Amino acid sequence: MRIYGVDFTCAPRRAKPIAAAVGLLKGARLRIERVEQLGSFAEFEALLARPGPWVGGFDFPFSLPRELVRDLGWPAAWPDLVAHCAAYERVKFRELLDAYRASRPVGAKYAHRATDYPAGSSSPMKLVNPPVALMFHEGAPRLLAAGVHLPALAPGDGRRVALEAYPGLLVRKQLGIRQSYKSDTRSEQTATRRAVRRRVMDALKTGKPLGVSLRLGDALEKRIVADGAADLLDAVICAVQGAWAATRPAYSIPASAPAGEGWIVSA
Repeated sequence: MRIYGVDFTCAPRRAKPIAAAVGLLKGARLRIERVEQLGSFAEFEALLARPGPWVGGFDFPFSLPRELVRDLGWPAAWPDLVAHCAAYERVKFRELLDAYRASRPVGAKYAHRATDYPAGSSSPMKLVNPPVALMFHEGAPRLLAAGVHLPALAPGDGRRVALEAYPGLLVRKQLGIRQSYKSDTRSEQTATRRAVRRRVMDALKTGKPLGVSLRLGDALEKRIVADGAADLLDAVICAVQGAWAATRPAYSIPASAPAGEGWIVSA
């Protein structure tokens, strides 16, 4: 089974491309062949269009909290919701989320999806550090347009399956590593953070925490561990999460997942 793992950004460019790990799953072993760097949305769209069969883990929220959608009177059905949000320019989309947040009581400014709690992920309406709302705004419409299969959200080409992944879940909650392992600021890309990336890589190679054993060449492994922003490592983690889900019934998405919200695999 071809596996992709994608560390997404809402503003891909040469200095900060989308990282896409490309691998092959055989049994419980995932061999990462390469990590591609996609410097534009056009390159990302081309990846989504690659013929299957493949399963991909993508690090951005596929949908919004049901509470937010209800309160704003937006469409509940996922394809309609995505099309509705995509019709807003980014500035307007930000303004709507800012206004909604301002209307909520102190201590409950952000609505969450059901999956955010077990995954430990940010609310998809968050606009900074990280701007996951903008990642949804850019990523979800491209998934919809690509016609990929989105379990629990929308049927599509069953040979191209897109799943929501989240590296923070695997590192912090499943491996129990609480120390920071990345920074986009070069002065903060320390030897200490590199050592944490090494710990994560070593765990993945032994099959922890999901039972998928990671395999890759020495040169690629060194490149991934050396990447201070950890975009490459996060892409690999997304691939591991996608590979694990590919072997599970219903891609591990519980039947109790609220309609239209999506689910982070292995949460």
